[in-house]
Parts: sequence; C-alpha cells; structure tokens
Amino acid sequence: MLNDKSILITGGTGSFGKKFVETILRKYPEVKRLVIYSRDELKQFEMSQDFSPTEYKSLRYFIGDVRDGERLKRACEGIDIIIHAAALKQVPTAEYNPMECIRTNVMGAENVINAALACNVSKVVALSTDKAAAPINLYGATKLCSDKLFVAANNSKGKRDLKFSVVRYGNVMGSRGSVIPFFLKKREEGVLPITHNEMTRFNITLQEGVNMVLWALEHMMGGEIFVPKIPSYRITELAEAIAPECEQKVVGIRAGEKIHEEMITEADSLTTYDLGKYYAILPQRTVWKLDAFIHNFSASRVPEGFKYNSGTNTEWLSVEKLRSLIKEYVDPNFNSAI
Repeated sequence: MLNDKSILITGGTGSFGKKFVETILRKYPEVKRLVIYSRDELKQFEMSQDFSPTEYKSLRYFIGDVRDGERLKRACEGIDIIIHAAALKQVPTAEYNPMECIRTNVMGAENVINAALACNVSKVVALSTDKAAAPINLYGATKLCSDKLFVAANNSKGKRDLKFSVVRYGNVMGSRGSVIPFFLKKREEGVLPITHNEMTRFNITLQEGVNMVLWALEHMMGGEIFVPKIPSYRITELAEAIAPECEQKVVGIRAGEKIHEEMITEADSLTTYDLGKYYAILPQRTVWKLDAFIHNFSASRVPEGFKYNSGTNTEWLSVEKLRSLIKEYVDPNFNSAI
C-alpha cells in the first residue's frame, strides 16, 4: 500500500512518530520517502541514532514548525501522504499558555490543510484525542476545532484527488507525559497521587494506534472521524497494578480534567456508524454517497442516544492484564514489586 509512496509525518519525533516510522520501515521497505517533520533538532538527532538516513535511504529529517505555513509547504513538495501528529497536548500547559496551544493545534492544522491543497497530496490523516469529544479544557477544544477543520477540508478540495480524515483515540499506553510513566517514577516515593477514586480512562498501545492510522489510509473515503473499540481501566486499578505496596493518596482532579473520557458523544450518535473493529463519526455533509460508505464498510448505524464513554465501556483491563501490558509495551523490566 505504501511502497513507492512519499510520506510526511508532522511531530515525527514524538512517541507516535517513532513507532510509525519503525512500522513503515519494517512493513514497507520500498517506501519512496519518509519525512520526519518537527521543530526540535535534538530530538531529530537522537532519533537519527536509531533510524539513520545512511541505513534507511528513504528517511529525511526536516526541521520545521506546523505554525510556519511556508516551511510546511516546502516540506510537502512531492509528498503523497501526510500524517499529522504534531500538537501541544499537555492539559495544564495549554490552560496556562492558551494562545500557544491555539497557534499549534488550530492554526497548525490549517497550515497542514493548505500545504496538502497546494502540493497535490492525495491523503491526510490527522490524529485526534478523546478530549476533543465534549471538551472541557482548552487542549480538547483546540483538537475539536482541528478535527472540524480536517473534516471540512474535504469540501474545499475542488477536483483534487485528495482525502482528509481523522483518527481519534484515548490514552496511549506509555507515551511521554502520560500516567503510566508518571506512576512508575512516583512509586519510588511510596505514594501514588490519585486524582479521583472513580476515574477511568481508555487505553490503546502505540502499535494499535499506528495500525489504526494505516487502516484509515487504506479505507478512508474522506471526512470520517474513526474511533477504535478499545478497553478502559480504572485509575485505582492501574495504581494497584504498578505499585500494590504504595499508598494511594487522593489529591483531587486537575483543572480541565474529567472523571471519565468520551470518544463519541450522545449528539454524535446521529451520524455514527459501527464498522466492526472501529466506529466512524460522519460529517453532516459528505462528498460521497452514504450508501457507498455503508456498502464499503458493511456499516450499521449505532442506536440514537449511543455514546462511547470510558466509564460505561463494556471492556475492561484487569490488574493482571495491565501488568502484562506494561511489561510488554512500556518497560520490559517492569516488576510490580519494587
């Protein structure tokens, strides 16, 4: 599917970007060009120690910021596919620096769209977050805005052979700044800070996230927000899985944080379809026939009033399952006993 294609990934030195690059190089060794676009030269240098352009001839490291539309257009020359993973995603940071978050997450998204329109790109997949569903913090609001921009971009492509779609999923297991690495570090102190005893989160591995993006690239018709069917965990059980001997101290919910996350709201149910392994939230206006979408995906409408919430999920990770996943995907040397 991606052999002989040129691909650019924004935010390419992040957790997702590294796993995406690793997967592409393994599965598609004849990829024509794989451009890692990011603003941090140190992270690019460090990544190049593992993925060297000398060894992998398709690799390019391109310094640039999604805020810089002209630089982004230059990077997109000759590109077939864009994976947009760049974002400011720390909730407290976004609350304290709102315009910085808006410039990257909203204006950056618009720059990606304009670059795709200007450079004859054929497909764009943008990464979203569960916090974009009924957002209560600025980060979630900017990602919802970004999602809307990418969905609406399908109406502006004219006669171009170009599709824009979005992939939305929950907490990525072990990603930088997420709760699992935080708990692994804090357990050395003997106390794990719990924001709320009833808090739940969705869970997806990096590889599952990458696989979903590849699936979207293969099947997208343009305008969909794809949502995976993934398990939830309780924050107290995650703490138990990581450090059963530690005290769990309730410290209160942080600003902009929810007790449960959503990926599909009740309002979304009117245009949401079950695709089997995934859901798809469709736009009110599509550039293709709905009957064709239903046929292509063997899709069925979800019931009116349906919502996909981490607290009412039907699939849960047990303490033992969490431990095995942490050992497999986060830290091979993990042991729940210090």
